[in-house]
Amino acid sequence: MSEALHDLIALLDLEPIEVNLFRGVQPDESRQRVFGGQVAGQALVAAARTIDEPGRLVHSLHAYFLLPGDPLTPIVYEVDRIRDGKSFSTRRVVAIQHGRAIFNLQASFHDPEPGLDFGLTPPAGVPDPESLPDRRTRYAAHRDTLGDWYERPQPIDMRYVPPDPVLDRGSKASGQLVWLRADGSLPDDPVLHACVVTYASDMTLLDTSLRPFGLSSLTDNLMMASLDHAMWFHRPFRADQWLLYQQQAFSVSGARGLSGGSIFTADGKLAVNVVQEGLIRVIA
Repeated sequence: MSEALHDLIALLDLEPIEVNLFRGVQPDESRQRVFGGQVAGQALVAAARTIDEPGRLVHSLHAYFLLPGDPLTPIVYEVDRIRDGKSFSTRRVVAIQHGRAIFNLQASFHDPEPGLDFGLTPPAGVPDPESLPDRRTRYAAHRDTLGDWYERPQPIDMRYVPPDPVLDRGSKASGQLVWLRADGSLPDDPVLHACVVTYASDMTLLDTSLRPFGLSSLTDNLMMASLDHAMWFHRPFRADQWLLYQQQAFSVSGARGLSGGSIFTADGKLAVNVVQEGLIRVIA
């Protein structure tokens, strides 16, 4: 396991401070605001920690980013145990900093059941992830601009399928394909795997709304922020094995972009669907 992945697991290991109250630490790095995937992942951990029924796993979450998070202050997560039924549980989680709600999440958990089975299939002819450049190779030409961020190890190994928004700057497309996996082996805990994928799902989805314009958040002068985030978990997966993230831009207007994504296992099973709307302002 890489040091960066070890740090991510520690980041997701919340401290219980009272019944239904948890505290999340911040990573030791310089940021203007808290990464949205971190808050979503920590909030899902908080919700899952209040599920008493063994084997009951998250099947959906819906979240709103309300205020930018302060990266220098721990986040308190307050869980409301809305309902525990025979096969479903519902939780509401509010993330709090400086006495104000910065994030709100609702999550539903379900006991696995047999039933009908159908899922979309991934696109054909996608290059093998090991044949694609890793992050440091992709960003090598921008290392002076990126500074410490370029040198800092990342917990998620991401490989872009061409056209790459950085390597093929200016190329326009309606979506993008990204291979991703945790940078190392994870324990056999399905809750942790769901939380790691929740963290990773926020890393590229809003950028998909830039693809029809040939823009990149790395190379163009933009102000961007996640507004809301929804996920549906369909089938078992491991976050430390390669997953194909197929993303599509749905609409960009009024300074907001809406994109969706499907996450497939390497053997072609649909594991997760994601939809996100974000703020996109072009800085003149």
